[in-house]
Amino acid sequence: MQTSLPVALSGQLATEKRLDTIANNLANLRTVGFRAEEVKFESYLSHTAPESVAFTSGGERYLSTRTGEMTQTGNKLDMAVNGEAFFAIQTPKGTVYTRDGRMQMKTTGELVTVNGEPFLDVGGAPLLIDPSGGPISIAHDGMITQKNVQVGAVGLFKMPVGANLQRAGTSGVVPDRAAQPIVDFENTSVVQGYVEGSNVNPILEMTRLIEVQRAFEQAANLIQTSETSLNTAVTQLGTTK
Repeated sequence: MQTSLPVALSGQLATEKRLDTIANNLANLRTVGFRAEEVKFESYLSHTAPESVAFTSGGERYLSTRTGEMTQTGNKLDMAVNGEAFFAIQTPKGTVYTRDGRMQMKTTGELVTVNGEPFLDVGGAPLLIDPSGGPISIAHDGMITQKNVQVGAVGLFKMPVGANLQRAGTSGVVPDRAAQPIVDFENTSVVQGYVEGSNVNPILEMTRLIEVQRAFEQAANLIQTSETSLNTAVTQLGTTK
């Protein structure tokens, strides 16, 4: 049995998936709070051939949690997370976690995202301030004050160890396990007047893009060579008397 053709095809399918994730990462290079998507590949052995043959798996996608670059904006309604926690927002599909801390204030005093989705406190309630109460101050533990009066607290949540994160919208994530509220702010804090950019590394992604394109071409060449070899064998055997 010819094994080079299915092996090359499995590799081509895997590199195609990797190309898709790299293209999406590069397209969101300047998206605030965007989490880069990675693909983990494994190989498995087939024992149907006379000798063991290694195939490439389809690839398992996961979201990178490394921190993006922080940029100072000076806007009192902008905030970023220093550490591995996430903000929580309320969407029509439920609670979503994000690193995009750009807030806007509605006329009612509700603090919402740029898409109008409410930011939540640690108890899951929308953040509400006095729209005529003047500028707000956000402490490292998320406590919000106006004129030295505490009016609420930004909720910070940590993803459980081993949780699988699914993308929700552009910058949001949803874990497959309940997120844990942050109560210890020694290693995690809120930074007012900053926003966190995408955690995509453009140089690394471009390098990967070149490598994956070459791997895709090599797999395509191997498929072409296998087909040519098979056609030659069939032609020669067919003319043998």
